[in-house]
Amino acid sequence: MSAMVMGPAMPNSVSSRATNRVPGRVSRPATAPERTATAGHLRLTARGRAVLWILAAVAVALVTLIGSQASADGPVAAQEVVRRVVQPGETLWQIAESVAAPSQDVRDVVVDLVRLNELPEAGLMAGQVIVVPAS
Repeated sequence: MSAMVMGPAMPNSVSSRATNRVPGRVSRPATAPERTATAGHLRLTARGRAVLWILAAVAVALVTLIGSQASADGPVAAQEVVRRVVQPGETLWQIAESVAAPSQDVRDVVVDLVRLNELPEAGLMAGQVIVVPAS
């Protein structure tokens, strides 16, 4: 016989755990699964879920409010006009006075006639054909 002293028999899993101990660290059984945070999972508290629902409701309300104010203009009726031949000595101001309504400012009518006829300036030539609003 040899002079070897044998200690009590220990299973391999216990002995391997005992050799991997770190001082000051509490060891857990090897069978417990490790819980680590993964990037795929998001955990919200009840307050976080409430804030998320409120933000979603506000976003829907804003989209609804803005969407209800957006509307297309309907077709605008074309302005009725008549052709007029400029007589010798006739000015744009005189033509504007003749077609202006009683409550209209003649200066505004002159501006409208220049815009309507796409005139580069307010001067007219005899025999020129212009369009004026129909009365």
